[in-house]
Amino acid sequence: MGDEQAAGGSGDDSGSSRPVDPVTVTESAVAWAARWSLRLLLISAALVLAFFVVGRLWTAILPACLALILATVLWPLARPLRRVLPPAAAAGLAILVGVTALAAIGATLGTLVAAQTSDLADAVVGGLEDLQDWTTGPPLNLGDDQLGALIDRTTNQVQDHAQDIAALTLSGVTTAGSLSVTAVLAIVVCFFFLKDGPAYLPWLSRWLPERASRHAAEVSTRVWSVLGGFIRAQAAVGLADAVGIGLGLAVLGVPLAIPLAVLTFVGAFIPIIGAVVAGILAVLVALVTSGPTTALLVVALVIVIQQLESSVLSPMLMGRTLRLHPALVILAVTSGSSLFGVVGAFLAVPVLAVATTLARYCRECVHDEAETRVRTP
Repeated sequence: MGDEQAAGGSGDDSGSSRPVDPVTVTESAVAWAARWSLRLLLISAALVLAFFVVGRLWTAILPACLALILATVLWPLARPLRRVLPPAAAAGLAILVGVTALAAIGATLGTLVAAQTSDLADAVVGGLEDLQDWTTGPPLNLGDDQLGALIDRTTNQVQDHAQDIAALTLSGVTTAGSLSVTAVLAIVVCFFFLKDGPAYLPWLSRWLPERASRHAAEVSTRVWSVLGGFIRAQAAVGLADAVGIGLGLAVLGVPLAIPLAVLTFVGAFIPIIGAVVAGILAVLVALVTSGPTTALLVVALVIVIQQLESSVLSPMLMGRTLRLHPALVILAVTSGSSLFGVVGAFLAVPVLAVATTLARYCRECVHDEAETRVRTP
């Protein structure tokens, strides 16, 4: 009887519990959604404002970003020089060596291209003649009159848009001048980065509280490490692509094999898009100089090299350094190119790597703070 009474008492207690009010639950859910919607709106407004400020200050931000990347490239050379030379002399000598190396590479490539220009022009003329023979034969069967009319229409369209072409050319000249100014500013800022870089963290610690200075020092160290790792990994991937494609083009007898290999190396610093553009140029050169069979072989060569890069080299090198998903890389490159053109595509992956580094550090700080609160009685 006692057990039955206890059971009955227990049942009475459970039965007497107050039911959950659906209106209260709905109000709580709506209030939660409203709070988070407001937070997301504020974050979105802050991001829009940040993009607006970046766009307005792009002429100053771009040289600083390029200078930071250039400093990560030259720092392995400047660091040992600082042991035997004053900081200013070490930074200047490192920049001089880097600029001299780039100028030597450019001069060498210019000489190679100039040496093969006549042969390439003859090959292009021959390729155009073969294309004309192909268009006049089956399956197109375009007669000489039809082909001539097509050429006349194309010529007339070019003449009608001559002003647009001239304006585009003038715009290109203006852009080249702007890029020259940006390059000079980037070199100057890079000099100061190499000269005063080690003094950055002590200077920052004097202006921030102790806890904030620790966070700033850790974030700066991680960002610098990520940028350096990105440059080294991308250079290794680009070098492998350039060597593979350059040797393949040389074996197939395609002209300008070395310049195309160097273009492949440079294009590797714009993930996915750069490799595609370099491969298309190699195929076009092979098509107009050596015919469709060689062009198809170049297509196969480019596909094999890109598959090796995406399946072996990039996961092995870039995955360890950046830990970025390929879909994020594609979206970042597309967004950067649509917002800021080629420069945006070049800077997209480093910016994404820095952003993910900051996000990971914030997640670690939140996790550590949560564990500290749990352990604290």
